[in-house]
Amino acid sequence: MARVVIVGGGWAGTGAAVAAVQAGAEVVVLERTDMLLGTGLVGGIMRNNGRWTATEEAIAMGLGDIFHVVDEVATHKNINFPGHNHATLYSVAKIEPAIKKMLEAKGVQLRMKSRVKDVVMDGKKILEVILDSGEKIGGDVFLDTTGSAGPYANCNKYGNGCGMCVIRCHSYGGRVSLAAKAGVEEYVGKKPDGQVGAMSGSCKLLKESLSEEVRNTLNSTGVCVVPIPEHLRKSSESLGKKACQQYALQEFADNIILLDTDHAKLMAAYYPLDMLRQIPGFENARYEDPYAGDLGNSVRYMAMSPRDNALHVEGVDNLFCAGEKAGPLVGHTEAVVTGGLAGTNAVRYVAGLELVIVPENLAIGDAIAHVKEQVKTPEGLGKKYTFSGSVYFKRMQDKGLYSTDANAIHNKVEESGMGKIFAKKLV
Repeated sequence: MARVVIVGGGWAGTGAAVAAVQAGAEVVVLERTDMLLGTGLVGGIMRNNGRWTATEEAIAMGLGDIFHVVDEVATHKNINFPGHNHATLYSVAKIEPAIKKMLEAKGVQLRMKSRVKDVVMDGKKILEVILDSGEKIGGDVFLDTTGSAGPYANCNKYGNGCGMCVIRCHSYGGRVSLAAKAGVEEYVGKKPDGQVGAMSGSCKLLKESLSEEVRNTLNSTGVCVVPIPEHLRKSSESLGKKACQQYALQEFADNIILLDTDHAKLMAAYYPLDMLRQIPGFENARYEDPYAGDLGNSVRYMAMSPRDNALHVEGVDNLFCAGEKAGPLVGHTEAVVTGGLAGTNAVRYVAGLELVIVPENLAIGDAIAHVKEQVKTPEGLGKKYTFSGSVYFKRMQDKGLYSTDANAIHNKVEESGMGKIFAKKLV
């Protein structure tokens, strides 16, 4: 049996684990904290704009169990907010234990509080990873789904300081890139102004700290839009600092936009508390994550791996990557689908089978290939790519890849030879 070791238990690690275990492999997920999903613990948005298409493609390819869990813990479905349509919001309080239960039921071995600090190499092949405890864990193939945010030294240097976010570097140790430890020269993303990295795009507010009117609107509709008095508005230039460029619209500078993910999701990278509390309805506002959302947020896109369109990492024989490691792809859906591809290809590598490349007539395949080409240029490296907005959603629309017709999407996946590709038993 193929032994697949996945380093990082976020949405990318989840997608990889599901695909690999469905392929028949023994799967071990090493997560450095006490919870899975990483930034998915504060995210909560699925199916907005082109993510609807990518989600249905992924379901048709065999990752349906993940999205079924999301639907089971959804707070709202088919909602609209500025610039975004037919979104699903999930409960950030309920999602993690639900995903954990699903993975364990499939036989995935979850090792929590297991931070990888180094690797044992044999030429261009990883033999083992070494945990902080000194324990060595071997495998036939490895996946780097460690993300690209933090550690806090990067937030201090390239952001506004450690925002005490859900990544919790101080408690569980900072992110360590498996690819970098294996000798891969990684690259960093940039903001539009050329500065390194990008700041996470939203915060959580304690819902109970908001006015009754705001809470009622959130609970009933899932969305609350509150105009910001002009003298309290942050410069629209601040939108360019966000990793989530699909939300870098003027409406997000002119209004407080909240989404109900069981907490109140504030669609801003940070907002000074003294200013926020001057806005009607927010007089008693309190940040939940990042706890210092008054001044900053986590800095992302600090460590991305050179890879091919099968998500094999260049320079290491038995290493694949997914999520933000695979390039400046933004979002949960993007992480899940790249995880699925990396997971199935990891097993195919061990079995000596041809690796899968998703064809570019599907949104997932086009996004993976497009990002690989774009990051080769300084201009492309300064952009962020997501199914839900910004430059890539426009590309989806221009190429006719965006659809909300589930039957048509599933038929297209079948016709492309990708039907249940992430669910086929290989070993």
